[in-house]
Amino acid sequence: MARNMVRPGRTLVVFFLALAVAFGLVALAGSWKPQLGLDLQGGTRITLVAANEDVESDSLEEARQIIDDRVNGSGVAEADVVTEGGDIIVVEIPGENSRDLVETVQRTAQLRFRLVACSSVDGRCTTTTGLPEGLDVESLTPGAGGEQGGQQDGQQDGQQGNNRAALGAWAQMSGESTSPSPSASPQDGGQGGNQDGGQGGQQGNQGGNQGNQQGDPYEACVAAAAEDELTERPLEWIDNPTTACVDAFNAFNASGGCQDPSQVPAMPDRPESPLITCDEDGIAYLLSASMIEGTDLDDAGAAIPQNQVNYVVTLSFNGEGTDTFGEISQALFGTEKQFAIVLDGQVLSAPTMDGVILDGNAQISGNFTETSANSLATSLRYGSLPIEFEDDVSVETIGPSLAGDQLSAGLWAGGLGLALVMIYCLLYYRGLGLVVLGSLAVAAATTYAAVLLLSETAGFTLTLPGIAGFIIAVGVTADSFILFFERIRDEMRDGKSMRVAVESGWRRARVTRLAANTVSLLSALVLYIFATGAVKGFGFALGLSTIIDLLVLFFFTRPAVSYLARYRFFNGGGRLSGLSPETLGMDGVPAGGKA
Repeated sequence: MARNMVRPGRTLVVFFLALAVAFGLVALAGSWKPQLGLDLQGGTRITLVAANEDVESDSLEEARQIIDDRVNGSGVAEADVVTEGGDIIVVEIPGENSRDLVETVQRTAQLRFRLVACSSVDGRCTTTTGLPEGLDVESLTPGAGGEQGGQQDGQQDGQQGNNRAALGAWAQMSGESTSPSPSASPQDGGQGGNQDGGQGGQQGNQGGNQGNQQGDPYEACVAAAAEDELTERPLEWIDNPTTACVDAFNAFNASGGCQDPSQVPAMPDRPESPLITCDEDGIAYLLSASMIEGTDLDDAGAAIPQNQVNYVVTLSFNGEGTDTFGEISQALFGTEKQFAIVLDGQVLSAPTMDGVILDGNAQISGNFTETSANSLATSLRYGSLPIEFEDDVSVETIGPSLAGDQLSAGLWAGGLGLALVMIYCLLYYRGLGLVVLGSLAVAAATTYAAVLLLSETAGFTLTLPGIAGFIIAVGVTADSFILFFERIRDEMRDGKSMRVAVESGWRRARVTRLAANTVSLLSALVLYIFATGAVKGFGFALGLSTIIDLLVLFFFTRPAVSYLARYRFFNGGGRLSGLSPETLGMDGVPAGGKA
């Protein structure tokens, strides 16, 4: 028993050293104010409107939950995500610098891995004129065939018109003018040529005009690829891409598609079809059907690889994704062929394969900052949104919902209540009340350091419900002291000296206190897991303060009382010690001295 009472001073020194280290970390972080929640400092409101008004309620709720997981990824950011009407989601995020979360909220996060058939920089699909093989701009000009009919036979003129009819769709996207020239018309050509030639040219022009109005090279690519057996075998398809898709790719390049971000991607991002799109550097790509979907991801994160300085997004695939990615790496390793990582229809990266990767772990590299890498990883980790939203997103700054005088009044009320508790403990426990004051002060300092560190590392924001959780914990902490002190008094009433009573009373109080705090922790855990928004923050604050209560009780209060038991003022039953005969209801205090 004596061995348990030997060195309470050492425990106190270690505890205060740990507290000093915590505040040292806070000093390194450079912020001595916690991040305040939406109700205390205001923040950003993002309003998302579904692109399709006929949205199923289940899909809207699923999208709301995914967005809530994204912005509250750490569980403590306390953003409020709610639905309004049948097609609107409103996100309210605390803080002035929360606009960087707009992209995280809005991003569809549809990740796909495709193979590169060709790009605008490798020239594999580009002809010398930038047009499909064997064609020229003159064949796309109305009346050209008819005018040439005056110099050529009708058969050649009709063939040129037919060419124009077949390529009307391409002409529509290429931006070439298809309006009749004042100096060239089917009638002029017919007058210069034989009757058959003029009719052929006129029919060709009519067919070309109809093709211009109705044709769509991208839909033609999708339709042709659907009939192409190689489409379902992307590793073979990239060596022999569908002709209609090559023509559509050239049409996209000729129209300057990558110069207009609003036109990217050039066609719907369907997993079973090829895709024509761009990357952020303006390079156009013709891509195969998707080989790996975002649903094949197990996890995503942000990190700086060893011996590198830039952030990357790390990916971990499930079993099926691991097998497919291994197949891709084996086929592309040692070649110059590329695979493309496509997010929401745009190429993030199109690297070559520099090794065979069979463990299902990959990286997305690029010009990532810590914020952008974490944002992308969070979006991928929590899945893609089941619905699309309008591009015009409403983002506005909102003020705090609680006026300054209301917050001040609440803090004054909390401070006054705490002061009354301290005064009561001093009057009732006298000398031992100093331990109560010291323990509350140490608990407050520990809580403050924890809140600051969590604000920097986990995005914790302090809201009024969170403050309420901490204030409630003050009562829990005070209850720990009362239980411990009353056990000591009971032991001394049984005839034990204070030093012995501290140890035996601690053993009895410890079991009761652990049971009570376990119940509080379970309650906080239930709130943290199943609640949302501010209620989740209340549960987090309650759980954190309960853990801090245990730390203070074990590593400060208990050794402090053990240390004080060495002094005659306490173990001799001094009048102001709180352990006097009058306080204990005894004729005399058991002898203790320093024994």
